[in-house]
Amino acid sequence: MAPRAVGTASIAFGLVNIPVKLFSAANPSSSVSFRLLSKDGHKLKQQYVDPKDDDRVVPRSEMVKGYEFAKDQYVLFDEAELKELQEKATGAIEIQEFVPEDKVPKVYYAKTYYLGPDKGGDRAFKLLGQAMRTTGRCGLATYAARGKMYLVLIAPMADGIAMYQLHYADEVVGIDEVPLGDAEPKEAEVGLAIQLIDQIASETFDPKKYRDEVKIRVEAAIQRKIEGESIVESSAEPEKAQIIDLMQALKASLQPGEDGGEASEGGGAEEAVPEPEPVDKPKPKRKTKRAK
Repeated sequence: MAPRAVGTASIAFGLVNIPVKLFSAANPSSSVSFRLLSKDGHKLKQQYVDPKDDDRVVPRSEMVKGYEFAKDQYVLFDEAELKELQEKATGAIEIQEFVPEDKVPKVYYAKTYYLGPDKGGDRAFKLLGQAMRTTGRCGLATYAARGKMYLVLIAPMADGIAMYQLHYADEVVGIDEVPLGDAEPKEAEVGLAIQLIDQIASETFDPKKYRDEVKIRVEAAIQRKIEGESIVESSAEPEKAQIIDLMQALKASLQPGEDGGEASEGGGAEEAVPEPEPVDKPKPKRKTKRAK
């Protein structure tokens, strides 16, 4: 079954306009969601109350939106004022410049859409895709929708075109603002880490190898509930032994024989990696003998 378009637009670069349809790349209906119900199974309605007016329920007709510019101080906007501030939707995806796709850091990517040609746009659509694939460049564009102005990247994907919704610069936290510590790994540790990476490396990404185990577990529990079964909480898994030493952890992670098995400087074989010690448990108290 073909996906349904979530909107229409037109890509504009130079004097060329390409009518397109937008398709969501995500499938939100595949997620499991729960509703808030009473214990009798009745749907609950959300209400807003004014805590400074004896928790009086406030109807929507009396609600306004406000921006907190200082502690407990707000400027108020009604719906008409907010509507006036919204961007007018034109349906135009206006490309401002073409850049190499790898020059746009992944941290800027927010959401993905697929694009498909709308009526009369097949040839121009394929022309744009082929030209971007040939030049290795993608189009940075602005797109007005739902009252907002979005920054988007138009990029070739397989035989089609994708549109990535991007964050603006002030919405992204730079990696240089994250404290990274001063420790430096040892050369031997780096070597073992590379061996571990090579051991489980793959040349392709196959998302079908991975499943949302929590979702599967929840769906199974829902089915058991529908069939009248009760859900018994399983016993907690035993805690795994903790490995504190970094070199020990790396060596223990490698499969047998992957650490090279080189001889030590003294001529003997390399010492075997010791088994990780279990987490210390409190010693049981000794029972004292009572005097008869």
